[in-house]
Amino acid sequence: EVQLVESGGGLVQAGGSLTLSCVLSGFTIRDYGIGWFRQAPGKEREGVSSIRSIDGSAIYADSVKGRFTISIDNAKSTVYLQMNDLKPEDTAVYYCAADFFRLYSLGYLNFYPNEYESWGQGTQVTVSS
Repeated sequence: EVQLVESGGGLVQAGGSLTLSCVLSGFTIRDYGIGWFRQAPGKEREGVSSIRSIDGSAIYADSVKGRFTISIDNAKSTVYLQMNDLKPEDTAVYYCAADFFRLYSLGYLNFYPNEYESWGQGTQVTVSS
């Protein structure tokens, strides 16, 4: 069974930093994408960043470029999201999700939630002003 478990959320002041972790288990596919999404109350889920396991290539939403960094440790089956210079508008529940680039999928990194077939339970990030 595929499982993704997020951790690292919390309360931080504006300008502060947090690092989220997403531990992966239950699959042996070597080429996959792990995306970080977030959802604030009353808003749609939005993609933040995504990384490809096989080469470490990544994409970022414009709103987090220059502040967030995604990375992967394949030996530990863990994806990290380093978040710096946090702003109140970054407050949301953050989810990690897996895209296994199935035959019928887009086959490249993206921010379409429907392309991601396994999701974690989410971790709350709250940034105070």
